[in-house]
Amino acid sequence: MITALIVPLLMPLAAPVLVRWAGPRQRPAAAMWALTATACVLAACRLAALGGLLLAGTLTMSAPARLGHLIHPLNLAPAVVAYPVIALAVGALLVCARAVARAALRQLRQYRAAHAQLRDAPSAGDLSVLDSPEPDAYALPGSPGRVVVTSGMLRTLDGPEREALLAHERAHLAGRHHYFLAAGELATRCHPAMGGLRDAIGLAVERVADETAATAVGDRRLTARAIGRAALARNAGSSARPVFAAGAAGGPVPQRVKALLQPAATSRRLAVAAAGLLLACSAASGGGAAAGLVSLHHTVEIAQGEVQDD
Repeated sequence: MITALIVPLLMPLAAPVLVRWAGPRQRPAAAMWALTATACVLAACRLAALGGLLLAGTLTMSAPARLGHLIHPLNLAPAVVAYPVIALAVGALLVCARAVARAALRQLRQYRAAHAQLRDAPSAGDLSVLDSPEPDAYALPGSPGRVVVTSGMLRTLDGPEREALLAHERAHLAGRHHYFLAAGELATRCHPAMGGLRDAIGLAVERVADETAATAVGDRRLTARAIGRAALARNAGSSARPVFAAGAAGGPVPQRVKALLQPAATSRRLAVAAAGLLLACSAASGGGAAAGLVSLHHTVEIAQGEVQDD
């Protein structure tokens, strides 16, 4: 049981390998879905494993065992092992909860502040223009979602480039990319090794919007130029907006521009292998968590006298 629960705790360490190998070998849309799902599975299984270890360690003590109506405490490990396991599990869960809560509250505050900025901004359809000299543009989800662009950004780009920029932002709203970004942001806060996975999800989301915008305007070079000029003009600290409010100037822009100007052919065999690697990682984590928790449940039932140990 303990061995099975350790697997989900170790699998997030494979995130850097997944980012370097699996992400770039898939089409942007497939990478967006697969990386986000993998991040969520790794995070959920890690939390489940920590909870399982905490429960297993706690039930080796007499008082918690009596509260759980156990006939006798679990005999899974001696106290010299059980107590450190409990302490480590509690510490890891508290650190994870703190990181996720802080990220969620920060995103919520920035989301509200971004919407507050739009109250007096002139709007036309789904477009809102902020009177600000700082060049910026992003897709702000809501009911309805808004494409937000500053007057500074409009002055930076010419007419066709503006069209490409707006097509990019509308692609974010139409594709509901904020869900992928929010899920990736919160899930990857559960383990420090998963930070690169969060960045990879952000890149995949931007690549999907890039391709959609290029199709909409019918010119990949124009789209690349608009993204490049927007990124060069934008000051990274010019606006505080939530991570899930995706913008055309986000992510590794040189890599995105290169992908638009020199689209590489995606090998079906490598794409399948990359998807298989992500699936195997998720399956190993999920299988370890499930096996460990099922074994723990069976052990508890035996200790309660509900079933006979074979």
